[in-house]
Amino acid sequence: MSNLRIEKAGPEHVALVFALLLELAAYERLSDSVFLTEDLLRENLFGSRRVAEALLAWDDGQPAGFAVFYHNYSTFLGRPGIYLEDVFVKPEFRGKGIGRSLLSHLARLGAERGCKRLEWSVLNWNETAIRFYESLGAKPKEGWTVYQLGGDALDKLANES
Repeated sequence: MSNLRIEKAGPEHVALVFALLLELAAYERLSDSVFLTEDLLRENLFGSRRVAEALLAWDDGQPAGFAVFYHNYSTFLGRPGIYLEDVFVKPEFRGKGIGRSLLSHLARLGAERGCKRLEWSVLNWNETAIRFYESLGAKPKEGWTVYQLGGDALDKLANES
């Protein structure tokens, strides 16, 4: 029987979270999209203006996975929510309930903080993740499409008078 532990990542875990993020990027076939550095991650998670938090999953003392999340806000609910930016379980640890434990821990944390929803995005091709999320009772947000503005288009809009 494995010994699973979920804990909040601390500054001493930045290199580990960074390494896990790089593994996730490779799994998602997005390694060329990573511009993050360990220093930037440290600033984002533990600096003067923290913008995200991270959880780590340990199985028998070995790093098995992580989740990065931040708060969002629903004007209709008038309550905060949690947006799960990334969740990843290393392939050799999958099938042991670690992903479910990470999401369960995050759901409890959200409940303690008065959050009324937990949201995330999933790549359309990732059928394994989609089946897992649906097994938890999650449903796609019907009628909504995620849009993103970045790069030159974001710069152009920001510079309009």
